[in-house]
Amino acid sequence: MKATYIEYSETNSFSKTLLAYLAHDEALKPFVGNWPTWAGFEKQVIEKKTFAHRKILVERLKKQYAELLKDSPAVAANIELLLDQNSYTITTGHQLNIFTGPLYFIFKIMTAIRLSEDLQAKHPDKNFIPVYWMATEDHDFEEINHTKVFGKKIGWDTPAVSATGRMDTATIVDAVKQYTNILGLSENSAKLTRVVEEAYLKHDRLADATRYMVNELFKSYGLVIIDADDRELKNLFKPIIKEDILTEKSFKAIEARSEELEANGFSTQVHAREINFFYLTDEFRERLVLAADGRYEVLHQNIYFTRAELEQEIERYPERFSPNVVMRPMYQEIILPNLAYIGGGAEMVYWMQLKSNFDQYHIDFPILIPRNSAMITEDNVAAKLFRVDLTFKSIFRPAEVLKKEYVRRHTKERLNLNDEWMELNAIFGKIKLRTHKIDPSLGPSTEAVKARLKKAINNLEKKLMKAEKRNHQHALTDIDNVKEKLFPGGGLQERSENFALLYVKYGDSLFRDLYKYFNPLDFKFTILY
Repeated sequence: MKATYIEYSETNSFSKTLLAYLAHDEALKPFVGNWPTWAGFEKQVIEKKTFAHRKILVERLKKQYAELLKDSPAVAANIELLLDQNSYTITTGHQLNIFTGPLYFIFKIMTAIRLSEDLQAKHPDKNFIPVYWMATEDHDFEEINHTKVFGKKIGWDTPAVSATGRMDTATIVDAVKQYTNILGLSENSAKLTRVVEEAYLKHDRLADATRYMVNELFKSYGLVIIDADDRELKNLFKPIIKEDILTEKSFKAIEARSEELEANGFSTQVHAREINFFYLTDEFRERLVLAADGRYEVLHQNIYFTRAELEQEIERYPERFSPNVVMRPMYQEIILPNLAYIGGGAEMVYWMQLKSNFDQYHIDFPILIPRNSAMITEDNVAAKLFRVDLTFKSIFRPAEVLKKEYVRRHTKERLNLNDEWMELNAIFGKIKLRTHKIDPSLGPSTEAVKARLKKAINNLEKKLMKAEKRNHQHALTDIDNVKEKLFPGGGLQERSENFALLYVKYGDSLFRDLYKYFNPLDFKFTILY
């Protein structure tokens, strides 16, 4: 593959807040830690507190991987390195989308891998380990129970139960068949089929299936996968679980910081609650709230705790208390020696809302790194794009704009009536002057006639354009086809399409090319062709 790069600001696909962050807008400084630069990482390493939980982290990772480590030497080596005080993690996280979900799932992980390698080259005396945090405690099953392969939606039709990581994969067989049937017959499709079937048909829990599949795809890069739905890891988080539920500290801090962010003209993504924890069992994950009678209630379950009972429950069963979206990041930073978090644009924004909460708990805040964003296209699509005089930069503009510009460039006729309107405008100036001499009150009537005529002229221009478009229909159809191929459903390819057919075509070289061409701290949109 070859690569070309486009500034994020030229794609019209990224938020004002994200662009301001990448420009190091000082208005955002109170909401972030060190800036995402090499100098920022040097400061982050110096400022990073000593991580005290290395032994238990390594023990739990080995337990979670079990037999997988035998065939994953690079992963096993990285897990051992976590015992070293000079080892740090570079983390990305995502839900357990079946079959990895949209392409950006792959891009997130490869950004973490490439950034870890780049940091290793700059700091050879330290170790930087890429980590994928499986969002196993998330319970929004509708967001993860489907994927799209070449526009075809493949779904897992089963009732949601508790946290998605704990869901039984017994009913996913039909979805696996649909997915693998699309892959066709080739060496690469056979390899991917083996991985998918082994992952989902031979592992009982979705968390285990996801770990297997992601490990098979990325084990050669040493990616470490963590499942934080773990009693021993939750035990490290226990003091904050207890304090935060009983004092509502995070709610107050996050709400205040969110208001400040909005006051500075930036959007927010999440809203903190008074209690930001769910009560989690194998059967359900429900919000914990403070009821009117002073007891703590698990919604929809008829479960109540007095304050003393709740403290005792946290002490005995920390694994039953599941952080929501605003407390999960803090849990992450407590159980990992982490320097940076890699996420999408919306994730960057909600992390900014959390900075003051980290500060009040004296927890290190990571450097926020937007994941690499990319588009992958085939030679015939690129050729068609160039054939209709488009560039990879221009293709981000609306299709109708591109088609009008193409027609204007290639027509032999003049399709606008600007000169004619200037003449008519001059005539109306004379008419207005004459009517004013006769009766000044006729001015509005003259303007109304002029407005109607201007509207008619504009409509005539549209008809001229429409008529001329018919003379260039083949090229305009090519523009539509290119847009739909690169922006399926009108959105970025990475946000809807699965990696499957790209893997079938390119095999493991797909990942090698992503690794080669991603430059995590350049913050440019990557187009591979």
